[in-house]
Amino acid sequence: MDIETLLADKSIRPKEKTETISQWLLDAKIDPEGLIKFAGAAKDQEKATCIEAMEFATKLRPEIADTKWLDFVSGTLTAKAPRVKWESAKVIGNIAHLFPGKLDVAVVNLLTNAEHPGTVVRWSAAFALGEILKTRHPKTQWLIPAVEAICEREEKNSIRKIYLAALKKIKT
Repeated sequence: MDIETLLADKSIRPKEKTETISQWLLDAKIDPEGLIKFAGAAKDQEKATCIEAMEFATKLRPEIADTKWLDFVSGTLTAKAPRVKWESAKVIGNIAHLFPGKLDVAVVNLLTNAEHPGTVVRWSAAFALGEILKTRHPKTQWLIPAVEAICEREEKNSIRKIYLAALKKIKT
């Protein structure tokens, strides 16, 4: 079975589809470039499912990601669909430590999403930005005051806590 057939199968629950694609990635049963190509052309729901599978896989084994994954999810942070935005941010959070000097596009798009009206989008952006800060890469030092300013404006305590934990970790 291929990705297109899996996603079109109405008898399979959405969560199972995500888990299947994730396992295919982890077991190297599908070509990650093929998944990115498929997801890039897919409708938002299928795109989000593919990105969520990437998130599941990188949570377990971040090293399976390469710069093509980073470039893809950095770009999809600008999608209209909130689920695409938040799944992309979670992938970036999982792999940021692998590419600390190549996060410029991701950071710009995450900062935009940090001001999004959707709580889950903002939470995911906070997670990714926090992980980027934790890399302590010299290119991200300018991000500290930006995150502090976001933290002051953030209305949700749960999101603010993510930023504060990252800031505390890098200042110790």
